[in-house]
Amino acid sequence: MRSIGGSNAATELASIAKDLSHVRPISNQERQQRRDKATVLMQQQGIAALVLSASTSLYYFTGLSWYQSERLVGAIMTNSGKLIFVSPAFEDSKLRETLGAQADIRLWEEDESPYALVAQILKDENVHGKVALDEAAPFFIADGLRQALSSYDIVNGMVITAECRMHKSVNEIALMQAAKNITLEVQRRTAKILREGISSTEVADFINQAHRAFGGSSSTFCIVSFGLPTSIPHGPDGVQYLKEGDMVLIDTGCMIERYHSDITRSYVFGEPTARQRSMWDLEKAAQAAAFDAAQIGVACEEVDAAARRVLEAAGLGPGYKTPGLPHRTGHGIGLDIHEWTYLVRGNKTPLAAGMCFSNEPMICLDGEFGIRLEDHFYMTEQGPKWFTGQSYAVDAPFGV
Repeated sequence: MRSIGGSNAATELASIAKDLSHVRPISNQERQQRRDKATVLMQQQGIAALVLSASTSLYYFTGLSWYQSERLVGAIMTNSGKLIFVSPAFEDSKLRETLGAQADIRLWEEDESPYALVAQILKDENVHGKVALDEAAPFFIADGLRQALSSYDIVNGMVITAECRMHKSVNEIALMQAAKNITLEVQRRTAKILREGISSTEVADFINQAHRAFGGSSSTFCIVSFGLPTSIPHGPDGVQYLKEGDMVLIDTGCMIERYHSDITRSYVFGEPTARQRSMWDLEKAAQAAAFDAAQIGVACEEVDAAARRVLEAAGLGPGYKTPGLPHRTGHGIGLDIHEWTYLVRGNKTPLAAGMCFSNEPMICLDGEFGIRLEDHFYMTEQGPKWFTGQSYAVDAPFGV
């Protein structure tokens, strides 16, 4: 089969050349621009301050990457542009490794309440009225702040964080392009190592090693499915072994500078049946219809509807029923693998330049197989542009 099988993992890994010379990290200047935009949005919406927990939004606005634990580490942005960090006292030196000596870091001791500290900071900064809270903050933080800030109106910070993050800059798009280029090449090489009897875990291990060899992070996730389990969108539990004639579905990604890739390829190991070929072609047509529908100003839900119309015209569905497409057509992507906004029924958010999406209108045929072709695109003022173009054919997924 063209481009499928015929090589081995060691040979493929040995031939990988790492080159990240073109990668440019996000600068402090760009992070300042993000904070400037956030303060304008806060002023427009009557929000006095935004409280960030140890989430990707904290990293997005400040460059501080921190793990979420039972201890509050975060930041407060006021609508005047002031940035104040909150941290356990014993973590002060570690934070300054990233933030520098000039950062305003307020500390709490182990026997003190971090929520009371946040309340005191807001009082000291003369903050009144509405306070937005990071939508990714865990409940215990939200609950602690709700009690400590009883005189404030606490609102969902998504109105600030999502509005900033869903519009990607040229630099962000370049970082995602670098990550997606790596994953597409990993997908191509993965198809070359397939052989009858290979296990799904062996394939996943190769993908992980290949991502690292190219200079990406370890695989952030890896779904490897053969045959009937390809009809399960996020894959089955347990190990599978490849057989002649199996549909193969591989969905994986990595990160470059914390920005994600996420690409799915489906193809047949061996000679495709007429059924496999026709369903694969239908999937590609649905993906193309979604791409064509993604124009500036069009509601996100219309992109989902365009893909669904192609599938329903072929007798699948309707709606989210199977056999057919049981999930949304696409998700936003950036510092999170899934982030706002989404290509799904009911989402009337208009498409705008800088928005980035997966395009993956999967076909699930219960009791048979599934096909997902997933590539991503970003919106320009002229319309959508692929990060990675569509797969070529069911028996030549990476071209002739």
